[in-house]
Amino acid sequence: MRLIHTSDWHLGRKLKGVDRTPEIALALEEILKYAKEYEVDAVLISGDIFDVPNPTTDAERIAYDFFYKLNQLSIPSVAIAGNHDSANRIDSLAHLLSLAGVRALGRPRIAEEGGVVNIDTANGKLCIGAMPFASERKLLAAEDVWNKDALEQRNDYKTTVTYVLQNLASAFKTDAVNVMMAHMTIEGAKFTGSEAAFYSGDVYSLSGQSIPSECQYVGLGHIHRPQQIPNAAPTYYAGSVIQVDFGEVGEEKGFNLIEVETGRPAKVQFQPLTCHKPLKRVECHLEQLDEHLEAHRDYEGYLKFAIAVDTPPIGLADRVRKVCPQAVMIEPKLIVNESAQAPEPKDYDRFDPITEFQKFYSDREKNLSPEVITAFKELYMEFSEVPA
Repeated sequence: MRLIHTSDWHLGRKLKGVDRTPEIALALEEILKYAKEYEVDAVLISGDIFDVPNPTTDAERIAYDFFYKLNQLSIPSVAIAGNHDSANRIDSLAHLLSLAGVRALGRPRIAEEGGVVNIDTANGKLCIGAMPFASERKLLAAEDVWNKDALEQRNDYKTTVTYVLQNLASAFKTDAVNVMMAHMTIEGAKFTGSEAAFYSGDVYSLSGQSIPSECQYVGLGHIHRPQQIPNAAPTYYAGSVIQVDFGEVGEEKGFNLIEVETGRPAKVQFQPLTCHKPLKRVECHLEQLDEHLEAHRDYEGYLKFAIAVDTPPIGLADRVRKVCPQAVMIEPKLIVNESAQAPEPKDYDRFDPITEFQKFYSDREKNLSPEVITAFKELYMEFSEVPA
């Protein structure tokens, strides 16, 4: 049996105002080509289909066109919600998507409530335990949030997620290929920095032992760097399909092609995709700027300039974009003397509101109580899940 595992499309993604959706569409067209060429039995999409809970019509059109074309090839698919997706939105569309051969799950559920998907393929039975992203706020009861300290809440969350994974695996079949797919953070995973910081921290980080060892393949989403996680079961992040932001400069993007038969661990091959708009950082001193601008005048992707300066010049961004309009970020870096090296550029795209909230008050020599921090965290999580 052959499967494709892809993840973290982030349709609708914008990089400093530049819509990346056309690049993602090209990547999905390439995946379709491989799906046909390899005659795969199913395609697994492990979350973050969209970049925001309320995606644009163009982002939706591309996603649904992908599923339609898969269906035309008689290839079924299974898709789960990630932390960027609206679980309610995906669940509400599940019956409609099923007409195109898509089994879509928005919220986590146990096996008895539809958490396991069974598909009869041309090459045998496929049994998939599907674990969409589980929000701590929604997974834990309200009384747990208010009456238990942070460590107890964390343990309860991880215990609950582990229970759901074990429950899904309990529905695996001896005469089928048994696969788990989930959108989560596993300890030891290597980040790119473009993942949502809040949903990647300690609260949401699970041990690899949480994953049932009887899985023949574990397809993960959330971390954008493709990688294998050392584990008893073959466990892989497929990664994002494009370089999402400048934390992913130079990374090869693609999907996992899986060959697996009943009762045996999967064989996994990473298949690279064409990078149509590669990201690149350019670091230089102001005195060498013209030289670097000329060298990158015809660069096909998007650029980020980190320019070391003695004093912040006026009109620097205009000067850069006059020669390199594909420069989406221009950051002047103040240096103290001529011998100082250009500092490492900090990527401001990754914003952790909880950390910034605490920093705001610590800068003013004010200490916040754990209760206030918890209350802010709950408010942020509540409103961040409300579609804009």
